[in-house]
Amino acid sequence: MSEAQLSAAPRRLAPAPRWAARAYARVPAWAGILAVYVVTRLITTGLLLAATEVSGARSRFGPNASLGSFLTGWDAQWYWYIAVYGYPRVLPLGADGNITQNSWAFLPVYPWVSQVVGLPFDSWPLGALVVSLVSGYLCCLVLFRMMRGRIGRMAAVWTVVFFAAGPLGALFQVGYAEVLNLLFLLLALDGLARRRYVRLYPLILVMGFTRPGVLAFAMMLGLMLVLRWIRRRTDPLRPREIVHYLALGALGIVVGFAWQVIAGLVTGDPNAYMETELSWRGIWMPGAGDAAFVPFDGWLTAMPYWARLLGIPGWVGIAVLVAVIALFAWVLLAGRGVRRLGPEIRLFSASYALYLLAVFFPQSSTLRLLLPISPLWGAVGWRRSWWFRGIVLVACIGLQWLWIYNVYGMANTFWRVP
Repeated sequence: MSEAQLSAAPRRLAPAPRWAARAYARVPAWAGILAVYVVTRLITTGLLLAATEVSGARSRFGPNASLGSFLTGWDAQWYWYIAVYGYPRVLPLGADGNITQNSWAFLPVYPWVSQVVGLPFDSWPLGALVVSLVSGYLCCLVLFRMMRGRIGRMAAVWTVVFFAAGPLGALFQVGYAEVLNLLFLLLALDGLARRRYVRLYPLILVMGFTRPGVLAFAMMLGLMLVLRWIRRRTDPLRPREIVHYLALGALGIVVGFAWQVIAGLVTGDPNAYMETELSWRGIWMPGAGDAAFVPFDGWLTAMPYWARLLGIPGWVGIAVLVAVIALFAWVLLAGRGVRRLGPEIRLFSASYALYLLAVFFPQSSTLRLLLPISPLWGAVGWRRSWWFRGIVLVACIGLQWLWIYNVYGMANTFWRVP
């Protein structure tokens, strides 16, 4: 065929998804991620608006629920209270003499940053919304940066899509500290992977006063040091790096316990923070808030309790717990996609899971507390099947609606607390 004939012949277009991917690849990364983020936030806004329509008289938010009431609902009320009134010096006590729910259970960075951002508008809720939205976009950028070198550019984009549209998408638009804390965590994980140790010191400090969980990061640093030591012949471990690992781990431990010390000094009760946290357990399980804290006891006590509430033997709850732990461990150790993500993400995910098992009481907030292991979305994003990606995306949005419908639309029972 001549050159003229070739130019006259109709060009065969690539399949639509491939064509779209090539077009997207020509867009600057920040703009492409921004487009993804804006679209997913519009979807979440639509779901939240739908939840305002189903909210009724029995709902916590009442028949006149609005996006503003959702923004400042649940834990956001505590953050607003901290921004306006600070922390109590005198702890509230119940009729039984035990400490009841109070603001010492919530850390100060998010409410104070939101207060500063909202000052020009004289509105803490608006400041909280801006902080959550901006933190979410920055999380997407950092997550893309982390994944691009591990699983490829388009796979990294799909990781961001699943993350931004996932079951917890509403957290990007409400007054919760999770997304700001995740931003600090992703920056720390990225810095560790790039061996930029100095930047981790301030990040550990702000993480420790944004959300509980910095002890899991400290645990991960210890495991990484062990791993680097084992691999030192193929990946030399310099004395300077050992010092950083030890110093960062020590800082994480100190910061992880600092809030308990601060609460004790301000209130005069060394158990102020711990008893405040335990007081929340009584909402779900009568009497649980009166017991002393014992590591891992929360799960071992709650799982049989939840099983019996469902009308099945208590041992089934323990069996489910063991099965979930085994499955998660297998995914971290043997999952092909997870192995591509690097040791920092895998070891942090394991450390954070162990941390939750040690300190958490499983209830309706469990899903929300899984946000720090969001980098594991990379193990889903690296799959290159368009059918698979489409199914996962639909499932993400469907689960997001299920979460929003229950904790914001219904919001009428103790298991509908986000």
